[in-house]
Amino acid sequence: MTTTQMLKYFVLLIAGMNFAEFSFSQDATLTVSAVKPDTVKRTEDSTLRIRNLNPYFTLHVDSTLNYKLEINRESPQYFWFIKNSPIGLKINKDNGLLTFKAERSYFLSGKLKYDNPYKVALGVQNLNNPNERVDTSFTIVFFTTEIIPSRVKPTVSSTLFIEEGDTLSFKVECETGSFPIEEINFFSNIPIKNSTTVKKCDDDFTWSPNYDFVKETDSSKQKLLILSFVGTNKFFVKDTAVVRIYVKDALNYPVMLREYNKTVKDINTYILRLKYAFVQLDKKVKKTKNTRTGFDLTTATTALSGTVLSSESSAGAQNAGKILPSAGLTLVPVKETVAPQQTAEQNSASLIRSAIKRLDYTVHENSLLGDKDMDVVKKMAKLKDELRQTQIQLIDVPIDENNNMTEEELNAYFDNPKVNKKYRLKNK
Repeated sequence: MTTTQMLKYFVLLIAGMNFAEFSFSQDATLTVSAVKPDTVKRTEDSTLRIRNLNPYFTLHVDSTLNYKLEINRESPQYFWFIKNSPIGLKINKDNGLLTFKAERSYFLSGKLKYDNPYKVALGVQNLNNPNERVDTSFTIVFFTTEIIPSRVKPTVSSTLFIEEGDTLSFKVECETGSFPIEEINFFSNIPIKNSTTVKKCDDDFTWSPNYDFVKETDSSKQKLLILSFVGTNKFFVKDTAVVRIYVKDALNYPVMLREYNKTVKDINTYILRLKYAFVQLDKKVKKTKNTRTGFDLTTATTALSGTVLSSESSAGAQNAGKILPSAGLTLVPVKETVAPQQTAEQNSASLIRSAIKRLDYTVHENSLLGDKDMDVVKKMAKLKDELRQTQIQLIDVPIDENNNMTEEELNAYFDNPKVNKKYRLKNK
């Protein structure tokens, strides 16, 4: 075969391969036979399919979508439908025309969201043959160039004032914009303990400052705590909300209450010791008084007997009457020696009794009012001062530590009406 013959062969092959048959003889001669058009073999497209399906649509706010879907069939015999479509998306059931206008009001009302993929189920079916059907889906996403920032919004004001021992609790909410906040980090200018962790929107922050949070070196008896809540969206755009908390120095009431109760207990214990000392002194004064009264009665009886005997007719009786008054007089120095006046003991007993009454009155006047008396420190200081003054006043009064009487016995003796009458002040 010559070069010219080969070139003709390739031209005919390219131009008319569907309409001619080619053959070569032994001498390389090309033979072309025409083929009738109706004898060409064609492959029929028997499967229903959508020719131009776009699996992903992206629309800007206020834009319009018009997209006609096509199938490999005559469309009047087929029915188009969609499922799970976002609001506003429609399809013409007869010709498969997708239409949508992204109204801004849909997004402002919350019916649609930005950057949120909406998966829509799409289908087309033959009206005469239900088995001839196509079910597929596509995704549509809306975006806007106007970015509305998301904000972190605590449910309290930016400045708070609390006291030690109080509990601070509030919710950290988020104002959702174009892209919602997905994570929140928490920072503070001072390390704090016993606080809850805030990691996402609508978490609660709870914290209670200890009574030693404010130090003596802090000015104005308060300390500033700055809380920073940093919210981050998926594009790492941050928004920070700052809450300033001024913590004031406060009374540690539970500790002060325990110290107050201890002071009252110490006073009551000291009162019982004073009552026992009073009982011992009062008994000593009473015993001395009884002894002196016995001497006085003996002296008086002796003098009276001498007077009676002096009036008798016998000389012996008269002599005895003269001697007996002298004998009675000799009992006076014996009385002073045996039972001297217990003036110091009686004065000490009166002083102790007065101190006991004063301490009882002070405890009663400085008793706590209600469940939380904020004057507990002043009242406790008053009790301690009164106890200290009483102890100094009675520093020389001997107090026996070996108390063999019960509290009931001491109170019964101290409140005895006869004892009260003895030490009651009399009007002149």
